[in-house]
Amino acid sequence: MPPSDMRRHGHWAGLVPGDPVQVDGSRLRGATWTFVAHVTNEESGASWVEVVGGRAGDRTVRSFRPDQLYAVSARPGHDPSLADAPGLPLG
Repeated sequence: MPPSDMRRHGHWAGLVPGDPVQVDGSRLRGATWTFVAHVTNEESGASWVEVVGGRAGDRTVRSFRPDQLYAVSARPGHDPSLADAPGLPLG
C-alpha cells in the first residue's frame, strides 16, 4: 500500500507529541508511554495511535487502538478513554 494512503496527525484528542498517556491492555506492567501520532488508513478507514516507551529505559514504538489510550490520571474501565472523551484534562 502506498504511504500516501496513511494520514498521520500529530494532534489528536487534545494530545501533542510527547504527552504522557496510559495504555490499557499493553501487557507490560509498569510501562510508561508518550503519544507520537494518530494514524488513519484512508483506504480502509482503520485508525490507530502510535506511542513510544515501554519499561524503564525502553523507547519502543508501538501501535494501539484509539480506545486503549487514557489520560495518565484516568482509571481504565471506570473513566472514558481519550477516544471517547477527547480533550479531557491530561494531568
